[in-house]
Amino acid sequence: MALDTSPEKPAPVRVISQLIGQWISRLGAVWVEGQVAQYSRRPGTSTAFLTLRDPSAEVSVTVTCPTRLLDAMEAPPTDGARVVVHAKPSWYHTRGTLSLAADDIRPVGLGDLLARIERLRKILAAEGLFATDRKRPLPFLPRGVGLICGRDSKAEHDVLENARRRWPGVRFRVEPVAVQGVNAVSQILEVLRALDRDPDVDVIIMARGGGSVEDLLPFSDESLVRAVGAASTPVVSAIGHESDTPLVDLVADYRASTPTDAARRSVPDVHEELERVARAREQIRATMRRWLERERAGLDSMRSRPALANPHHGIRLRTDELAGLVQRARRSVRHLLDRAASDVEHTRARVRALSPAATLDRGYAVVQRSDDAVVRDPSEVSAGDRLRLLVSGGEIAATVDEPPSADSAPDTE
Repeated sequence: MALDTSPEKPAPVRVISQLIGQWISRLGAVWVEGQVAQYSRRPGTSTAFLTLRDPSAEVSVTVTCPTRLLDAMEAPPTDGARVVVHAKPSWYHTRGTLSLAADDIRPVGLGDLLARIERLRKILAAEGLFATDRKRPLPFLPRGVGLICGRDSKAEHDVLENARRRWPGVRFRVEPVAVQGVNAVSQILEVLRALDRDPDVDVIIMARGGGSVEDLLPFSDESLVRAVGAASTPVVSAIGHESDTPLVDLVADYRASTPTDAARRSVPDVHEELERVARAREQIRATMRRWLERERAGLDSMRSRPALANPHHGIRLRTDELAGLVQRARRSVRHLLDRAASDVEHTRARVRALSPAATLDRGYAVVQRSDDAVVRDPSEVSAGDRLRLLVSGGEIAATVDEPPSADSAPDTE
């Protein structure tokens, strides 16, 4: 139940500690799994002390147990071993510490470890952590390579030696850590995050030599697997032998069978690249030669055609054709002009034949009165009328002395 406290009426630390002890005592006995971080057994006493820690978190607790429980085990627990204890939590309120009083302790067998790893593998696979599309390509030529390995280990030597043999100018940032035991996971996580933050590191290699399933357990730890999956820098895993498959191998961007294979995959071989450049140059030269030969053959074929072999021949042909067309055009125009002139002459002749002037030219005259009316009949004039005679050469003025008689009319028959 909650305490009735206030700034004016605070609870002493001892009271809080006693209440915590009361609540913990209600928990009863529980089964607890952990990794042995420290084991001590005092001579002449019937009590042994273990420190259990959670490899996925910085949490540890002290366990007291009768020595008879440890004597009943096939082998005493060692640092890094996983055990399951049945214990009752207790709180020492005077010191403010938590401890477990164990009445049963059992080692976690290899079958149990493998089963737990398999269950974790299925959970992470269902989350898509091992999906192929999440894996990032490794850089062709990294500016820097981060190496996580054991101190002065053979894996470190293999990676550095093979990488520098392939590309002498490669730069490494080596981070030695514990690769097994109680501190392995925490140390690997720390340097992994540090390398991932380094802008000069383009790829990270995690390398370790072979070992038993228990030795490789840190590389199947859930927190480490998730950290590798969350890293922004590509990670190459080279843990154990090719037959070993810790969970880090499944989440890494590339799984190398050995540390030597990791070096080969992370760094290009300068000799191989020079050979590829030489082959590429030769292929380019051969391609250019074939292209030039093909274009030259096409040019020779075009030059052998009559139009290009003797270009003036075509011009002469077109000149003759043009001259013929000009002559035909001239003849056609002349023909049209001649026919048009003939038509004009015929029309002119018809007009002249119908013209009054032509009649006058034949000796006829047109008689008009003073009002310009044409006289067509003698009866239309009287004696004394003034007339105007229009002849071919001009006009003649006349006066009617006596109107002609009917008998003097001209014979039109």
